[in-house]
This record gives sequence, structure tokens and C-alpha cells, in this order.
Amino acid sequence: MKNRNWKPLLLIAGATLLAGAFSTFLSGDSMESYRLLRKPLLAPRAIVFPIVWTLLYLLMSISAWLIYETRQRGKHNALKFYVGQLAVNLLWPLLFFGMKLYLFSFFWLLFLLLLVILMIFRFYQLSAAAALLQIPYVLWLIFAGYLNFSFYLLNR
Repeated sequence: MKNRNWKPLLLIAGATLLAGAFSTFLSGDSMESYRLLRKPLLAPRAIVFPIVWTLLYLLMSISAWLIYETRQRGKHNALKFYVGQLAVNLLWPLLFFGMKLYLFSFFWLLFLLLLVILMIFRFYQLSAAAALLQIPYVLWLIFAGYLNFSFYLLNR
């Protein structure tokens, strides 16, 4: 394995996980809010979400770190996409759980999905591995979109 600088990985992962935790804090008691919603088919138990998001944030962090470590031109632009999609991501729980804007949060999620896809294209130009690490995130966002729209239909 190449001689890698691991400190940026720890900083990126720490910042990403901390941002996710802060977002959860801002959105209030999302577990209780989730429990009270009428749920669609395939809706997972509430405990699944923090587990999945922790794993996704770690994969996202490793992916961003691979881009950070590259010596290729364009990495700063690609990392701006990472930060931008993360900011959009972190507002979703506030919109959905905190403000109960179920339909608006669905469109917000579609916007997030578009940003993530654009980010993946940028990442792929620099590192195929970094791009591939984002695929579980895209799949989860698609599933989250199904859930979000279903929650809107069932709870309006």
C-alpha cells in the first residue's frame, strides 16, 4: 500500500460524523417523530437509520479522503461538491423531522441526489475507487426518496 497520510482521513471522518450528529440534534427527537408516523411498506425500524448513516458517513469520508490525497488537478472543485452535498444532506432531517415539511423535504432529497450524482462524476475523473464508494449512498438516497414521498402521502 502507498505511504498515505492518515491524519486528513481522521479529520474528514470526524468532521463528517460531527456534522451528521449536529444535524440530528437540530432536528429534535427524530426517533420519536419517526415512531409516530404512518409507515409505508419497507419502512425500516428506527434503529436502522443511525447505523446506516454512520456507515454511509464513513464511506463518504474515505471517498473524500481519496480525492484529497490525489495529486491531480480538479480535486478542490470535487471536494467543493462533497462539502456542498453534505450541507444539503444535513438540512434534510431538520426539514423532515423538525419542520415536518414532508413534500418539500422530498424535493430537497431529489436535489441532494442530483448533487451526489454530480459529485460522483467529479470524483470518478480523479479516482474510480472514490466514486464507487459513493454508490451505497446513492442507493440509500433512492430508498430514502421512496420513504420520504410515501411518508408524505400517508401523513399529510
